[in-house]
Amino acid sequence: MRRKSLDQILSLTGLVVTVVLVVVGVLLMWGGNFAKDSVKAQLEVQNISFGEDPSSLPPELAQWAGVAVIDGDSAKAYSDLIAVHISGTTGGLSYSEVSGQWLADGKPGPAADQNEPNSYDVRMTAFMGESLRGMLLNAYAFGTIGSIAVLAAWVILGLALVMLILTVLGFRHLRRTDEKEAIFEPAV
Repeated sequence: MRRKSLDQILSLTGLVVTVVLVVVGVLLMWGGNFAKDSVKAQLEVQNISFGEDPSSLPPELAQWAGVAVIDGDSAKAYSDLIAVHISGTTGGLSYSEVSGQWLADGKPGPAADQNEPNSYDVRMTAFMGESLRGMLLNAYAFGTIGSIAVLAAWVILGLALVMLILTVLGFRHLRRTDEKEAIFEPAV
């Protein structure tokens, strides 16, 4: 095989790899930003925010005081706050457990005095709270996926730049390679 032929193959392959890396990087950047922007747009219209007073929040969530829920991380934190409230209402029982209690109590309706909730009220609070948590955790998951995609895009675009430099150097070397120079040929 001639050295010039090998250089042509490697340089053209490098060019193709560079183009593929750029396309993948751009698509990842677009997808990541789309996911993050979608999460933000969906959360902003909900107008959710943490209370202003840090002492009204559990200690592990105090740094979120006054923060609006507009991204995946704040959605996760608010989900954790809801979990604290659900646990306080249910005494640490899961939705399945409080629903079982409601069934055991004969499926009562809402309590007449809301200051003394019955198993129906506890069950409904757990159901609504867990539903809200699920939605917020979905926002957290998609926000995290978006962030990872953007990070991966930057890494791939960096690799594309390195590949582009190597490809340009390969084409430069190709121009200087002697047409008759052989490579991978047995010595005679």
